[in-house]
Amino acid sequence: MRSLSPRTAAVAALTGAICAAGSLAAGTGTVFGAPPARAAVACEVGYTTNDWGTGFTAAVTITNRGPAVNGWTLTYSYTGNQQLTNGWNGRWTQSGKTVTVTGESWNAALATGASVQAGAQFAYSGTNAAPTAFTLNGTACNGGGEPTTEPPTTPPPGGPAPTLKVSGNRFVDAAGAAVRLRGVNRSGGEFACVQGNGIWDGPMDAASVAAIKKWNVNAVRVPLNSDCWLGLDNVDPAYRGTAYRNAVKNYVGLLEENGITPILELHWSRGSWTGYDSHCQTAAAECQKPMPDAQYAPEFWKQLATAYKGDTAVVFDLFNEPYPNNLQVMDYAQSWKCWRDGGPACTGLTYEAAGMQDLLDAVRSTGAQNVVMVAGSSYSNDLGQWLAQKPSDPTGNLAAAWHSYNFNYCKDASCWDQQIAPVAAQVPLVAGEIGENTCGHSYVDSLMTWLDARGASYLGWTWNTWDCSSGPSLISSYDGTPTAYGAGLRDHLRSAP
Repeated sequence: MRSLSPRTAAVAALTGAICAAGSLAAGTGTVFGAPPARAAVACEVGYTTNDWGTGFTAAVTITNRGPAVNGWTLTYSYTGNQQLTNGWNGRWTQSGKTVTVTGESWNAALATGASVQAGAQFAYSGTNAAPTAFTLNGTACNGGGEPTTEPPTTPPPGGPAPTLKVSGNRFVDAAGAAVRLRGVNRSGGEFACVQGNGIWDGPMDAASVAAIKKWNVNAVRVPLNSDCWLGLDNVDPAYRGTAYRNAVKNYVGLLEENGITPILELHWSRGSWTGYDSHCQTAAAECQKPMPDAQYAPEFWKQLATAYKGDTAVVFDLFNEPYPNNLQVMDYAQSWKCWRDGGPACTGLTYEAAGMQDLLDAVRSTGAQNVVMVAGSSYSNDLGQWLAQKPSDPTGNLAAAWHSYNFNYCKDASCWDQQIAPVAAQVPLVAGEIGENTCGHSYVDSLMTWLDARGASYLGWTWNTWDCSSGPSLISSYDGTPTAYGAGLRDHLRSAP
Protein backbone atom coordinates (compact mmCIF):
# COMPACT_ATOMS: atom_id res chain seq x y z
CA MET A 1 0.00 0.00 0.00
CA ARG A 2 0.87 3.63 -0.21
CA SER A 3 0.90 5.50 3.10
CA LEU A 4 -1.51 3.73 5.40
CA SER A 5 -0.31 5.64 8.43
CA PRO A 6 -3.24 6.81 10.55
CA ARG A 7 -1.43 10.14 10.67
CA THR A 8 -1.46 10.72 6.91
CA ALA A 9 -4.05 10.67 4.16
CA ALA A 10 -2.07 9.43 1.20
CA VAL A 11 -4.25 6.43 0.41
CA ALA A 12 -6.57 7.84 -2.23
CA ALA A 13 -7.56 4.36 -3.37
CA LEU A 14 -9.11 3.63 0.01
CA THR A 15 -10.96 6.89 0.55
CA GLY A 16 -14.52 6.24 1.63
CA ALA A 17 -13.98 2.66 2.80
CA ILE A 18 -16.41 1.88 5.61
CA CYS A 19 -15.97 -0.67 8.36
CA ALA A 20 -18.23 -1.88 11.13
CA ALA A 21 -16.44 -1.28 14.43
CA GLY A 22 -15.28 -4.25 16.44
CA SER A 23 -13.30 -7.42 16.14
CA LEU A 24 -13.99 -11.06 15.52
CA ALA A 25 -12.84 -13.95 17.51
CA ALA A 26 -9.88 -16.18 18.00
CA GLY A 27 -9.80 -18.96 20.51
CA THR A 28 -12.30 -21.52 21.74
CA GLY A 29 -14.71 -22.77 19.11
CA THR A 30 -17.83 -24.88 18.83
CA VAL A 31 -19.79 -26.25 15.89
CA PHE A 32 -23.38 -27.38 16.17
CA GLY A 33 -25.17 -29.51 13.56
CA ALA A 34 -28.84 -30.45 13.17
CA PRO A 35 -30.24 -33.45 11.25
CA PRO A 36 -32.13 -31.96 8.27
CA ALA A 37 -35.16 -34.16 8.94
CA ARG A 38 -35.82 -32.42 12.26
CA ALA A 39 -36.23 -28.87 11.00
CA ALA A 40 -37.60 -26.73 8.23
CA VAL A 41 -34.30 -24.84 8.39
CA ALA A 42 -31.32 -27.16 8.75
CA CYS A 43 -28.39 -25.21 10.09
CA GLU A 44 -24.95 -25.21 11.63
CA VAL A 45 -23.59 -22.52 13.92
CA GLY A 46 -19.92 -21.99 14.69
CA TYR A 47 -19.14 -19.99 17.83
CA THR A 48 -15.70 -18.60 18.70
CA THR A 49 -14.49 -16.15 21.33
CA ASN A 50 -11.52 -14.03 22.24
CA ASP A 51 -11.61 -13.59 26.04
CA TRP A 52 -9.52 -11.18 28.14
CA GLY A 53 -11.01 -11.94 31.57
CA THR A 54 -13.50 -9.08 31.99
CA GLY A 55 -14.90 -9.10 28.47
CA PHE A 56 -14.76 -10.92 25.17
CA THR A 57 -15.65 -10.77 21.52
CA ALA A 58 -17.87 -13.48 20.12
CA ALA A 59 -18.23 -14.50 16.48
CA VAL A 60 -21.06 -16.65 15.17
CA THR A 61 -20.90 -18.26 11.75
CA ILE A 62 -24.28 -19.44 10.50
CA THR A 63 -24.41 -21.98 7.68
CA ASN A 64 -27.71 -22.82 6.01
CA ARG A 65 -27.94 -26.58 5.35
CA GLY A 66 -31.55 -26.49 4.21
CA PRO A 67 -33.60 -24.63 1.59
CA ALA A 68 -32.75 -21.00 0.82
CA VAL A 69 -34.14 -18.46 3.29
CA ASN A 70 -34.69 -14.73 2.97
CA GLY A 71 -34.38 -13.37 6.48
CA TRP A 72 -32.80 -15.03 9.51
CA THR A 73 -32.87 -14.63 13.27
CA LEU A 74 -30.43 -16.47 15.53
CA THR A 75 -31.15 -16.97 19.23
CA TYR A 76 -29.00 -18.39 22.00
CA SER A 77 -28.51 -18.00 25.77
CA TYR A 78 -25.66 -17.62 28.24
CA THR A 79 -25.55 -19.16 31.70
CA GLY A 80 -23.44 -16.42 33.31
CA ASN A 81 -23.75 -12.64 33.55
CA GLN A 82 -22.47 -11.83 30.05
CA GLN A 83 -23.77 -8.43 28.90
CA LEU A 84 -23.89 -7.24 25.30
CA THR A 85 -22.09 -3.93 24.65
CA ASN A 86 -22.09 -3.72 20.83
CA GLY A 87 -22.41 -5.89 17.74
CA TRP A 88 -21.84 -5.84 13.98
CA ASN A 89 -22.92 -7.61 10.77
CA GLY A 90 -26.36 -8.08 12.37
CA ARG A 91 -28.84 -6.41 14.74
CA TRP A 92 -27.86 -7.64 18.21
CA THR A 93 -30.16 -7.43 21.24
CA GLN A 94 -30.22 -9.07 24.67
CA SER A 95 -33.08 -9.81 27.05
CA GLY A 96 -31.94 -11.36 30.32
CA LYS A 97 -29.57 -14.13 29.37
CA THR A 98 -30.99 -14.54 25.86
CA VAL A 99 -29.18 -13.01 22.88
CA THR A 100 -30.88 -12.43 19.53
CA VAL A 101 -29.16 -11.58 16.24
CA THR A 102 -31.18 -10.61 13.17
CA GLY A 103 -29.74 -10.30 9.69
CA GLU A 104 -29.26 -6.94 8.05
CA SER A 105 -30.87 -6.14 4.72
CA TRP A 106 -27.61 -6.83 2.92
CA ASN A 107 -26.95 -10.27 4.49
CA ALA A 108 -30.47 -11.50 5.18
CA ALA A 109 -30.63 -13.94 2.25
CA LEU A 110 -28.99 -17.33 2.81
CA ALA A 111 -28.85 -19.74 -0.10
CA THR A 112 -28.43 -23.45 0.52
CA GLY A 113 -24.88 -23.98 1.77
CA ALA A 114 -24.26 -20.25 2.27
CA SER A 115 -22.74 -18.82 5.44
CA VAL A 116 -22.86 -15.49 7.20
CA GLN A 117 -20.71 -14.26 10.08
CA ALA A 118 -21.65 -11.72 12.74
CA GLY A 119 -19.81 -10.57 15.84
CA ALA A 120 -20.31 -8.74 19.12
CA GLN A 121 -18.51 -7.59 22.24
CA PHE A 122 -19.60 -8.52 25.76
CA ALA A 123 -18.60 -7.65 29.31
CA TYR A 124 -18.75 -10.21 32.12
CA SER A 125 -17.41 -11.33 35.49
CA GLY A 126 -16.99 -14.82 36.88
CA THR A 127 -17.27 -17.62 34.34
CA ASN A 128 -17.81 -17.37 30.59
CA ALA A 129 -19.21 -20.70 29.45
CA ALA A 130 -20.04 -21.06 25.77
CA PRO A 131 -23.72 -21.41 24.84
CA THR A 132 -24.77 -24.99 24.18
CA ALA A 133 -27.80 -24.46 21.94
CA PHE A 134 -28.69 -22.19 19.02
CA THR A 135 -31.91 -21.72 17.08
CA LEU A 136 -32.28 -20.22 13.62
CA ASN A 137 -35.75 -18.92 12.77
CA GLY A 138 -37.03 -20.97 15.71
CA THR A 139 -35.38 -24.22 14.63
CA ALA A 140 -32.72 -25.90 16.77
CA CYS A 141 -29.30 -25.96 15.17
CA ASN A 142 -27.52 -28.17 17.67
CA GLY A 143 -29.75 -31.23 17.74
CA GLY A 144 -29.15 -31.50 21.46
CA GLY A 145 -25.48 -32.35 20.99
CA GLU A 146 -22.62 -31.25 23.15
CA PRO A 147 -20.26 -28.50 21.97
CA THR A 148 -17.10 -29.62 20.27
CA THR A 149 -13.91 -27.61 20.26
CA GLU A 150 -12.29 -26.48 17.04
CA PRO A 151 -9.07 -28.22 16.01
CA PRO A 152 -5.96 -27.05 17.89
CA THR A 153 -3.79 -24.51 16.13
CA THR A 154 -0.23 -25.55 15.48
CA PRO A 155 1.96 -22.45 15.03
CA PRO A 156 5.16 -22.60 13.01
CA PRO A 157 8.01 -24.23 14.90
CA GLY A 158 10.31 -22.12 17.02
CA GLY A 159 13.98 -21.81 16.41
CA PRO A 160 15.78 -20.00 13.62
CA ALA A 161 13.97 -19.00 10.46
CA PRO A 162 15.07 -21.10 7.47
CA THR A 163 17.76 -19.95 5.10
CA LEU A 164 16.22 -19.54 1.67
CA LYS A 165 17.17 -19.70 -1.98
CA VAL A 166 15.31 -20.06 -5.26
CA SER A 167 14.88 -23.38 -7.03
CA GLY A 168 12.78 -23.10 -10.17
CA ASN A 169 9.58 -21.36 -9.15
CA ARG A 170 9.85 -22.25 -5.47
CA PHE A 171 11.74 -21.17 -2.40
CA VAL A 172 13.67 -23.97 -0.72
CA ASP A 173 15.46 -24.26 2.61
CA ALA A 174 18.94 -25.61 3.30
CA ALA A 175 17.65 -29.19 3.04
CA GLY A 176 15.98 -28.52 -0.31
CA ALA A 177 12.44 -28.60 1.09
CA ALA A 178 9.93 -26.23 -0.49
CA VAL A 179 8.96 -23.18 1.58
CA ARG A 180 5.93 -20.96 1.05
CA LEU A 181 5.84 -17.59 2.79
CA ARG A 182 2.44 -16.87 4.33
CA GLY A 183 1.96 -14.11 6.80
CA VAL A 184 1.39 -10.42 7.39
CA ASN A 185 2.83 -6.96 6.89
CA ARG A 186 3.92 -4.96 9.93
CA SER A 187 3.64 -1.32 8.92
CA GLY A 188 5.20 1.57 10.84
CA GLY A 189 8.89 1.63 10.01
CA GLU A 190 8.17 3.52 6.79
CA PHE A 191 6.34 6.49 8.32
CA ALA A 192 6.71 6.90 12.11
CA CYS A 193 10.36 7.96 12.04
CA VAL A 194 10.01 10.60 9.35
CA GLN A 195 6.89 11.97 11.03
CA GLY A 196 8.73 12.36 14.35
CA ASN A 197 6.58 9.78 16.14
CA GLY A 198 9.13 7.11 17.00
CA ILE A 199 10.45 4.25 14.92
CA TRP A 200 7.48 1.87 14.94
CA ASP A 201 3.70 2.09 15.12
CA GLY A 202 2.68 -0.01 18.12
CA PRO A 203 4.63 -2.71 19.97
CA MET A 204 7.42 -4.66 18.26
CA ASP A 205 8.38 -6.78 21.26
CA ALA A 206 8.43 -10.51 21.97
CA ALA A 207 4.76 -10.56 23.01
CA SER A 208 3.67 -8.91 19.78
CA VAL A 209 5.65 -11.42 17.72
CA ALA A 210 4.14 -14.29 19.72
CA ALA A 211 0.67 -12.96 18.88
CA ILE A 212 1.54 -12.88 15.18
CA LYS A 213 2.93 -16.41 15.34
CA LYS A 214 -0.36 -17.73 16.76
CA TRP A 215 -1.97 -17.03 13.40
CA ASN A 216 0.33 -19.70 11.89
CA VAL A 217 2.42 -16.96 10.27
CA ASN A 218 5.86 -17.85 8.90
CA ALA A 219 6.78 -14.50 7.26
CA VAL A 220 6.48 -10.82 8.18
CA ARG A 221 7.15 -8.02 5.71
CA VAL A 222 8.68 -4.93 7.34
CA PRO A 223 8.39 -1.64 5.37
CA LEU A 224 11.33 0.75 5.79
CA ASN A 225 12.27 4.37 5.08
CA SER A 226 15.49 5.31 3.28
CA ASP A 227 15.87 8.71 4.98
CA CYS A 228 15.63 7.12 8.41
CA TRP A 229 17.98 4.24 7.60
CA LEU A 230 20.59 6.54 6.05
CA GLY A 231 20.32 9.07 8.87
CA LEU A 232 19.43 12.12 6.76
CA ASP A 233 19.05 15.48 8.46
CA ASN A 234 15.29 15.80 7.87
CA VAL A 235 14.68 13.02 10.41
CA ASP A 236 14.70 13.49 14.19
CA PRO A 237 18.13 12.31 15.44
CA ALA A 238 16.42 9.98 17.92
CA TYR A 239 14.82 8.02 15.08
CA ARG A 240 17.49 7.95 12.38
CA GLY A 241 20.78 6.30 11.52
CA THR A 242 22.16 3.91 14.12
CA ALA A 243 19.05 4.06 16.31
CA TYR A 244 16.82 3.13 13.38
CA ARG A 245 19.12 0.42 12.06
CA ASN A 246 19.43 -1.14 15.51
CA ALA A 247 15.65 -1.18 15.92
CA VAL A 248 15.36 -3.02 12.61
CA LYS A 249 18.10 -5.45 13.66
CA ASN A 250 16.36 -6.20 16.95
CA TYR A 251 13.04 -6.87 15.27
CA VAL A 252 14.63 -9.09 12.63
CA GLY A 253 16.21 -11.07 15.45
CA LEU A 254 12.87 -11.53 17.22
CA LEU A 255 11.23 -12.77 14.04
CA GLU A 256 14.02 -15.20 13.25
CA GLU A 257 14.06 -16.58 16.80
CA ASN A 258 10.41 -17.46 16.30
CA GLY A 259 11.01 -19.22 13.00
CA ILE A 260 9.51 -16.32 11.02
CA THR A 261 11.08 -15.08 7.78
CA PRO A 262 11.74 -11.30 7.84
CA ILE A 263 11.13 -9.49 4.53
CA LEU A 264 12.83 -6.08 4.56
CA GLU A 265 11.37 -3.68 2.05
CA LEU A 266 12.04 -0.12 0.84
CA HIS A 267 8.65 1.54 1.15
CA TRP A 268 9.23 5.31 1.29
CA SER A 269 12.11 6.93 -0.61
CA ARG A 270 13.17 10.33 -1.92
CA GLY A 271 12.30 12.11 -5.16
CA SER A 272 10.34 15.23 -6.03
CA TRP A 273 7.24 14.31 -8.02
CA THR A 274 4.33 16.76 -7.94
CA GLY A 275 2.68 15.75 -11.20
CA TYR A 276 -0.27 13.44 -11.76
CA ASP A 277 -0.83 10.89 -8.97
CA SER A 278 1.54 12.64 -6.57
CA HIS A 279 1.19 11.79 -2.88
CA CYS A 280 3.27 14.55 -1.27
CA GLN A 281 4.90 17.81 -2.30
CA THR A 282 8.29 17.16 -0.74
CA ALA A 283 11.38 15.44 -2.08
CA ALA A 284 11.91 13.77 1.30
CA ALA A 285 10.86 10.17 1.96
CA GLU A 286 7.46 11.18 3.30
CA CYS A 287 5.17 9.27 0.92
CA GLN A 288 5.11 6.65 -1.80
CA LYS A 289 7.09 7.85 -4.84
CA PRO A 290 6.59 6.61 -8.43
CA MET A 291 10.12 5.16 -8.56
CA PRO A 292 13.09 4.86 -6.19
CA ASP A 293 15.59 7.71 -6.50
CA ALA A 294 19.08 7.28 -7.91
CA GLN A 295 20.66 9.51 -5.25
CA TYR A 296 19.82 7.51 -2.12
CA ALA A 297 17.97 4.28 -2.87
CA PRO A 298 21.00 2.33 -4.20
CA GLU A 299 23.00 3.43 -1.15
CA PHE A 300 20.17 2.28 1.11
CA TRP A 301 20.36 -1.17 -0.47
CA LYS A 302 24.14 -1.33 -0.32
CA GLN A 303 24.04 -0.62 3.39
CA LEU A 304 21.14 -2.93 4.17
CA ALA A 305 22.54 -5.78 2.06
CA THR A 306 25.92 -5.38 3.75
CA ALA A 307 24.22 -5.66 7.14
CA TYR A 308 22.34 -8.87 6.27
CA LYS A 309 24.41 -10.56 3.57
CA GLY A 310 25.55 -13.16 6.09
CA ASP A 311 21.95 -14.07 6.91
CA THR A 312 20.07 -15.58 4.00
CA ALA A 313 17.02 -16.14 6.20
CA VAL A 314 16.32 -12.45 5.49
CA VAL A 315 14.52 -11.66 2.22
CA PHE A 316 14.87 -8.29 0.44
CA ASP A 317 11.94 -6.55 -1.30
CA LEU A 318 13.46 -3.84 -3.52
CA PHE A 319 10.68 -1.24 -3.74
CA ASN A 320 7.13 -1.16 -2.52
CA GLU A 321 4.88 -0.04 -5.38
CA PRO A 322 6.46 1.42 -8.52
CA TYR A 323 3.93 3.23 -10.69
CA PRO A 324 5.65 4.91 -13.68
CA ASN A 325 2.78 3.83 -15.92
CA ASN A 326 0.32 5.95 -13.90
CA LEU A 327 2.08 9.29 -14.36
CA GLN A 328 0.68 10.16 -17.81
CA VAL A 329 4.15 11.16 -19.06
CA MET A 330 5.20 7.94 -20.83
CA ASP A 331 3.47 5.13 -22.66
CA TYR A 332 3.10 1.58 -21.34
CA ALA A 333 6.17 0.15 -23.09
CA GLN A 334 8.33 3.05 -21.96
CA SER A 335 7.09 2.76 -18.39
CA TRP A 336 8.41 -0.79 -18.19
CA LYS A 337 11.81 0.36 -19.49
CA CYS A 338 11.74 3.03 -16.80
CA TRP A 339 10.84 0.36 -14.24
CA ARG A 340 13.86 -1.75 -15.17
CA ASP A 341 16.50 0.84 -16.10
CA GLY A 342 15.58 4.11 -14.37
CA GLY A 343 17.54 7.23 -15.40
CA PRO A 344 16.89 8.53 -18.94
CA ALA A 345 14.39 5.74 -19.56
CA CYS A 346 11.98 7.49 -17.16
CA THR A 347 10.89 10.17 -19.62
CA GLY A 348 8.94 12.99 -17.98
CA LEU A 349 9.91 12.11 -14.41
CA THR A 350 11.21 15.17 -12.54
CA TYR A 351 13.96 13.42 -10.57
CA GLU A 352 16.56 10.82 -11.51
CA ALA A 353 15.16 7.41 -10.78
CA ALA A 354 16.94 4.17 -10.04
CA GLY A 355 15.58 1.17 -11.91
CA MET A 356 15.05 -2.27 -10.48
CA GLN A 357 18.29 -3.38 -12.12
CA ASP A 358 20.15 -0.57 -10.32
CA LEU A 359 18.81 -1.64 -6.93
CA LEU A 360 19.49 -5.32 -7.57
CA ASP A 361 23.03 -4.48 -8.67
CA ALA A 362 23.51 -2.51 -5.45
CA VAL A 363 22.48 -5.57 -3.42
CA ARG A 364 24.65 -8.02 -5.34
CA SER A 365 27.66 -5.68 -5.31
CA THR A 366 27.99 -6.42 -1.59
CA GLY A 367 28.21 -10.16 -2.16
CA ALA A 368 24.74 -10.73 -0.70
CA GLN A 369 23.10 -13.93 -1.95
CA ASN A 370 19.75 -13.26 -0.23
CA VAL A 371 16.49 -13.85 -2.06
CA VAL A 372 15.34 -10.58 -3.66
CA MET A 373 11.73 -9.76 -4.48
CA VAL A 374 11.04 -7.37 -7.37
CA ALA A 375 7.61 -5.76 -7.48
CA GLY A 376 5.71 -5.14 -10.71
CA SER A 377 4.41 -1.82 -12.04
CA SER A 378 1.13 0.06 -11.48
CA TYR A 379 1.42 -0.12 -7.70
CA SER A 380 2.81 -3.66 -8.06
CA ASN A 381 -0.50 -4.92 -9.46
CA ASP A 382 0.76 -5.24 -13.06
CA LEU A 383 3.09 -8.13 -13.93
CA GLY A 384 2.29 -8.02 -17.65
CA GLN A 385 5.90 -7.31 -18.70
CA TRP A 386 7.68 -8.64 -15.64
CA LEU A 387 9.16 -11.71 -17.33
CA ALA A 388 10.20 -9.77 -20.43
CA GLN A 389 11.80 -6.93 -18.46
CA LYS A 390 13.00 -8.64 -15.27
CA PRO A 391 16.43 -7.53 -14.09
CA SER A 392 19.40 -9.81 -14.58
CA ASP A 393 20.50 -11.61 -11.43
CA PRO A 394 23.72 -13.66 -11.43
CA THR A 395 22.62 -15.59 -8.34
CA GLY A 396 19.24 -16.67 -9.67
CA ASN A 397 17.69 -15.84 -6.30
CA LEU A 398 14.99 -13.61 -7.77
CA ALA A 399 11.26 -13.62 -7.02
CA ALA A 400 8.33 -11.63 -8.37
CA ALA A 401 6.36 -9.44 -5.97
CA TRP A 402 2.70 -8.69 -6.65
CA HIS A 403 0.11 -6.67 -4.72
CA SER A 404 -3.57 -7.48 -4.99
CA TYR A 405 -6.56 -5.60 -3.56
CA ASN A 406 -10.21 -5.68 -4.50
CA PHE A 407 -9.93 -2.13 -5.88
CA ASN A 408 -7.01 -2.89 -8.26
CA TYR A 409 -7.57 -3.36 -11.98
CA CYS A 410 -6.25 -6.97 -11.95
CA LYS A 411 -8.72 -8.28 -9.42
CA ASP A 412 -10.36 -11.40 -10.82
CA ALA A 413 -9.37 -14.91 -11.78
CA SER A 414 -9.48 -14.10 -15.49
CA CYS A 415 -6.75 -11.48 -15.09
CA TRP A 416 -4.82 -13.62 -12.64
CA ASP A 417 -4.83 -16.56 -15.06
CA GLN A 418 -3.73 -14.40 -17.98
CA GLN A 419 -1.14 -12.16 -16.36
CA ILE A 420 -0.03 -13.59 -13.02
CA ALA A 421 -0.04 -17.35 -13.56
CA PRO A 422 2.68 -17.30 -16.27
CA VAL A 423 5.01 -15.48 -13.87
CA ALA A 424 4.22 -17.90 -11.03
CA ALA A 425 5.07 -20.79 -13.36
CA GLN A 426 8.64 -19.54 -13.85
CA VAL A 427 9.75 -17.79 -10.66
CA PRO A 428 8.55 -17.73 -7.05
CA LEU A 429 5.54 -15.44 -6.74
CA VAL A 430 5.00 -13.50 -3.52
CA ALA A 431 1.77 -11.56 -3.16
CA GLY A 432 3.51 -9.20 -0.75
CA GLU A 433 0.31 -7.33 0.04
CA ILE A 434 -3.22 -8.66 -0.22
CA GLY A 435 -6.35 -7.06 1.19
CA GLU A 436 -9.73 -5.49 0.64
CA ASN A 437 -11.47 -2.33 1.76
CA THR A 438 -14.84 -3.95 2.44
CA CYS A 439 -13.97 -4.98 6.01
CA GLY A 440 -14.89 -8.49 4.96
CA HIS A 441 -12.70 -11.21 3.50
CA SER A 442 -14.52 -12.60 0.47
CA TYR A 443 -11.94 -11.17 -1.95
CA VAL A 444 -8.87 -12.40 -0.08
CA ASP A 445 -10.56 -15.78 0.45
CA SER A 446 -10.85 -16.35 -3.29
CA LEU A 447 -7.40 -14.89 -3.92
CA MET A 448 -5.67 -17.10 -1.34
CA THR A 449 -7.37 -20.18 -2.81
CA TRP A 450 -6.06 -19.21 -6.25
CA LEU A 451 -2.55 -18.62 -4.90
CA ASP A 452 -2.59 -21.88 -2.94
CA ALA A 453 -3.35 -23.80 -6.12
CA ARG A 454 -0.16 -22.39 -7.64
CA GLY A 455 2.11 -22.80 -4.64
CA ALA A 456 2.53 -19.04 -4.31
CA SER A 457 3.23 -17.00 -1.18
CA TYR A 458 1.10 -14.19 0.29
CA LEU A 459 1.01 -11.69 3.15
CA GLY A 460 -1.97 -9.72 4.41
CA TRP A 461 -1.91 -5.96 4.84
CA THR A 462 -1.59 -5.04 7.69
CA TRP A 463 -0.89 -6.05 11.34
CA ASN A 464 -1.79 -2.60 12.70
CA THR A 465 -4.76 -1.45 14.78
CA TRP A 466 -6.15 1.08 12.32
CA ASP A 467 -9.68 1.30 10.99
CA CYS A 468 -11.04 0.65 7.55
CA SER A 469 -11.06 4.33 6.63
CA SER A 470 -7.26 4.21 6.57
CA GLY A 471 -6.72 0.77 5.09
CA PRO A 472 -7.28 -2.97 5.47
CA SER A 473 -6.24 -3.59 9.07
CA LEU A 474 -6.04 -7.18 10.24
CA ILE A 475 -6.32 -6.60 13.99
CA SER A 476 -8.13 -4.46 16.53
CA SER A 477 -5.62 -5.28 19.29
CA TYR A 478 -1.95 -6.25 19.26
CA ASP A 479 -2.86 -9.39 21.19
CA GLY A 480 -4.02 -10.71 17.82
CA THR A 481 -7.76 -9.99 18.06
CA PRO A 482 -8.78 -9.93 14.39
CA THR A 483 -11.04 -7.51 12.61
CA ALA A 484 -13.77 -9.07 10.46
CA TYR A 485 -11.35 -8.81 7.53
CA GLY A 486 -8.48 -10.22 9.57
CA ALA A 487 -10.52 -13.21 10.70
CA GLY A 488 -10.58 -14.45 7.12
CA LEU A 489 -6.80 -14.35 6.77
CA ARG A 490 -6.25 -15.81 10.24
CA ASP A 491 -8.58 -18.74 9.66
CA HIS A 492 -7.04 -19.48 6.27
CA LEU A 493 -3.50 -19.40 7.65
CA ARG A 494 -4.47 -21.65 10.54
CA SER A 495 -5.98 -24.18 8.16
CA ALA A 496 -2.80 -24.31 6.08
CA PRO A 497 -0.51 -27.33 6.46
